[in-house]
Amino acid sequence: MEVLQQVLQQLINGISLGSIYALIALGYTMIYGIIKLINFAHGDIYMVGAYIGFFAITQAHLSIVPSLLISFVVTGCLGMVIEKLAYKPLRHAPRISVLITAIGVSFFLEYTSMYFVSPTPRTFPAMFGDVAVSIGGIVINGQQMLILGITAVLMIVLTYIVQKTKTGKAMRAASFDVETA
Repeated sequence: MEVLQQVLQQLINGISLGSIYALIALGYTMIYGIIKLINFAHGDIYMVGAYIGFFAITQAHLSIVPSLLISFVVTGCLGMVIEKLAYKPLRHAPRISVLITAIGVSFFLEYTSMYFVSPTPRTFPAMFGDVAVSIGGIVINGQQMLILGITAVLMIVLTYIVQKTKTGKAMRAASFDVETA
C-alpha cells in the first residue's frame, strides 16, 4: 500500500512540474507553428518572469497575485521589445539569420541575468504556509495547487483566444499561409 502512495505522490509532483513544462512547450509550439521560428529565448523570458516574481515577493514584499501580475506585464513587454528590436528587422531575412538572432537573444538574457542576480539557485518562499490537501496519505501542497490552477486557467484562456477571437483567427491563418494572411 505504501508503494502505491509513493507512486501516486510522485504522479502528483510530476503533474505539477509537468504543467510548468507544458506552458513552455505550448509557447514553443505556437511560435514555431505560426512563424516557423525556434525562439531559443522563450525559456529565458520565462526565467526573467520567475526572477521578477521572486524579487517582487522577497524584496518588495508583495503577495502572490500582484507579483504574478507584475511578472506577466513585464515579461509581456520584454517579449514585445525583443520582437521589435531583434526579430522584426529580420522579417524577410534568411532563416539562418533569424535563428542566430534567437540564439543571441537567449544568450543576452541568460548572461545579463547572471550578471545582475548571479547564477545561484533560489527558491520561492512558502507563500501558503501549511495549506495542503491530504487524501489517503497523498499530499497536494498550496504551491502545487496554484501551479495547476494557473496552468489550467492560462490554457483555457489561450484556447479561447486561438479558437474564438480575431487575433486567434489571424494566428491560425498565418500558420497556414503567411503570405496570404
